[in-house]
Amino acid sequence: MGKYCEVCSKGQMNGNRVSHAENKTGRMYAPNIQRVRVLVEGRPTHLNVCTRCLRSGKVVRAISAASAE
Repeated sequence: MGKYCEVCSKGQMNGNRVSHAENKTGRMYAPNIQRVRVLVEGRPTHLNVCTRCLRSGKVVRAISAASAE
C-alpha cells in the first residue's frame, strides 16, 4: 500500500529537517491515510483516503449492517 490518497492523489512530499544550528537533512512528509469502506457507484469498496477528503465530504462512507444497529 502506497502512502497516497486514491481520491485526490495526495502523496508523500519532501522537505528538510532543520536543526537549531541550521543543518539541513532530507525528510519525508506523509499524508494521513486511512483505509475506509466507501460507496463507489453505489457499491461498497475499500479505498485509501486522506483525512482531508473524509472531512470535506469528497467520499461517502459505507455503513455496515452490524454498526447500524
